[in-house]
Amino acid sequence: MTLDATVIDTYPITPYVMGFRLQVPGHEFEYDPGQHTTIQFNSGSEKIVRPYTPTNLPGSDELALTIKRYDNGLASSYMHQKRPGDTVTIGPIEGALTLADTSRDVAFLASGTGLTPMMAMLRQYLREGTGQAHVVLGEKREETIIHRETLNELAANNPNLEVTFVLSDPNWEWTGRDGYAQDHLEELFDEFTERDFYVCGVPPMVVQTKERVAELGAPDERIHSEGWEDSAVDED
Repeated sequence: MTLDATVIDTYPITPYVMGFRLQVPGHEFEYDPGQHTTIQFNSGSEKIVRPYTPTNLPGSDELALTIKRYDNGLASSYMHQKRPGDTVTIGPIEGALTLADTSRDVAFLASGTGLTPMMAMLRQYLREGTGQAHVVLGEKREETIIHRETLNELAANNPNLEVTFVLSDPNWEWTGRDGYAQDHLEELFDEFTERDFYVCGVPPMVVQTKERVAELGAPDERIHSEGWEDSAVDED
């Protein structure tokens, strides 16, 4: 089932990333935080369907999406042209990346827009969770960190949340961690057997991070991702 949603606001997040508030009046969105919807439209004779994950919690008539524009990206270019009052078609909300147990400590390991499903999961955990949460976000440069202000504000208001940014191409002023997020796990976590690890990003990052977490002692049942990334890397 698809729905026609109205764009009620757009706003810049980074130079290449926009936020969108979509509304379907009279409809209450129910989903597990971390699941994704799809944007659907026709480009010539081709039907385009692309997944995007709401960063807000369920229970209202709105979805908040974070979308990065790619030069050759049909869907991202389509969305970045949208303005308040425009209509877009969205698909059902589904997906496998959801919180397994809010009573355990959690780590959200992301790169780039892989953070988007984790924003809603993090909000759910801060509302319902009873342990410690740690977000580790890998980005290229400081100006491309998405939702940086939101994450810092959440960390300031929730003593059970820690946020670490890792930049692969920092400028000389950067004083934080550099390299890749998956290279810092042993320094950031003192145990890997009981905490749940949620991983999302480009397929190579997901595969490498899952392998590294497993090497450090995390059992399979504690490592969570969408699940399609392994085959995507195998095809390259």
